[in-house]
Amino acid sequence: MWTRISRALLIVKNIALLGVGIALCIALINSLVDLSVIAWATIHDDSNYSLFIEELITFFLYFEFIALIVKYFKNNFHFPLDFFLYIGITAIVRLLIISHESAMDMLIWAISIFVLVCSLVLVEKFLHNE
Repeated sequence: MWTRISRALLIVKNIALLGVGIALCIALINSLVDLSVIAWATIHDDSNYSLFIEELITFFLYFEFIALIVKYFKNNFHFPLDFFLYIGITAIVRLLIISHESAMDMLIWAISIFVLVCSLVLVEKFLHNE
């Protein structure tokens, strides 16, 4: 009985994750279109480059989440920890680029990036060498 319930929940989870993956693909394409428009405007109008960089990093965040979902299905329904660390680092870098008014906030975010990179090194060293 419990195996049936766990299988049914796994199927529901996988279908929901597939739906999230499709939505992320649509958002990735939308982000690519926005990135192209902003790049064209930046080239011709000498506009604000931070908007271009913000959109570029948002594009990579979508890309990383899609890669995480693909990796989940390839790894027999397990999320790899290092992908979460990559996403965290990218998200904080995006935050640093977008909002950089407070020096103390920037220092805290930089320290958190350092902690995530150190965690990534530990994961690569100890979890991937098994």
